[in-house]
Amino acid sequence: MDTVGELLRQWRHRRHLSQLDLAIAADVSARHVSLVETGKTRPSAEMVLRLAEQLDVPLRGRNRLLLAAGFAPRFQERPLDSDALASARDALTRVLRAHEPYPAMVFDRRWNIVLANRAVDAFLVGVAPELLRPPVNMVRLALEPRGFADNIVNLADVRSVLRARITRQLAAAPDAELTALYERYLAPGDRDGDDGRIESDVLTPMLFRFGDRELRLFSTITTFGTPMDITLDEVSVESYYPADDETAAHFAAARRGAQGSS
Repeated sequence: MDTVGELLRQWRHRRHLSQLDLAIAADVSARHVSLVETGKTRPSAEMVLRLAEQLDVPLRGRNRLLLAAGFAPRFQERPLDSDALASARDALTRVLRAHEPYPAMVFDRRWNIVLANRAVDAFLVGVAPELLRPPVNMVRLALEPRGFADNIVNLADVRSVLRARITRQLAAAPDAELTALYERYLAPGDRDGDDGRIESDVLTPMLFRFGDRELRLFSTITTFGTPMDITLDEVSVESYYPADDETAAHFAAARRGAQGSS
């Protein structure tokens, strides 16, 4: 098991900081940082958290640091459907509903969908039942032929964007399950003409084809600003918007049809 000093050094290297950089940011001496990393001094819980804050360590990682230093974890991990997170779940539900008639969903750190609005349902028609058994994973849905892959016109672009996002995510907070997902679906290779040409995911649209209709969507990501629960620290809201007038008109018509049938 890694010591707290070894873990802190790993996080510091991931953030490309020197001991002096970290010391200045945390308002401690570089010598103290060195003594903590080498195990020559035992940091207090407050010092562990101060260093973790400057290293932007996720809450799950902060708990691990505290345990390695001999302290109890400070951050709880409660299910999103628990009573304790009822207000947060209600806020997320309101965000999803307010985004209708456009699709929006909440997913966790491994891209498993935990909440979605009604506009997402239309995209799930025809998806293989095994891909819709919990946990429903957004990466699998997007890249499996039995999911969305056959309906995404610019599949190579979408794969490149997902690769860039998950690469950054793993660099910030390594995770074995997410790494396995990356290696299965996103490891660079000669598939579908994927040449990695997308260098940025800024407004790269997803082009869906349903019959003779093509929908162009782009997305934004929203996260909780100052979460104190691991679950909330790790969820994101992905909201999709129409990238052209035709797509906007399609969703407006779908909303009118839903209201007319209710």
